[in-house]
Amino acid sequence: MSEGLTKQERLFGKTAVGALFVQGQTGQHGCIRYRFIQSGEDRLPRIVVSVPKRNFKRAVKRNLLKRRIRESYRRLKTILPPGLDILFIYTSREVLPYEAVYADMEATLGSIAGKDEGND
Repeated sequence: MSEGLTKQERLFGKTAVGALFVQGQTGQHGCIRYRFIQSGEDRLPRIVVSVPKRNFKRAVKRNLLKRRIRESYRRLKTILPPGLDILFIYTSREVLPYEAVYADMEATLGSIAGKDEGND
């Protein structure tokens, strides 16, 4: 896999994101709530990241947290099976350091990989 997050790894579109909310399985680890769905296609996992404006009024802080989540995901994405669509929502009301976000992302992806294997 490539080192960055390519366009093929980003989830976008009203129907694709809407399907996550209708059919997706959910969970939470630390500061990260997640929803995921197995699409059945053999492709790279796709993600979308959300940081609520309700918790962080300033775009600078929201963008910082989204960067931290995406970077954590990028470093850990190899543990996921192909064909997943995932939504990550940052739930803490404070800006946590990168190490805390990384640890929560590690637990989140481990949980998603474990739940997904149970469905096959």
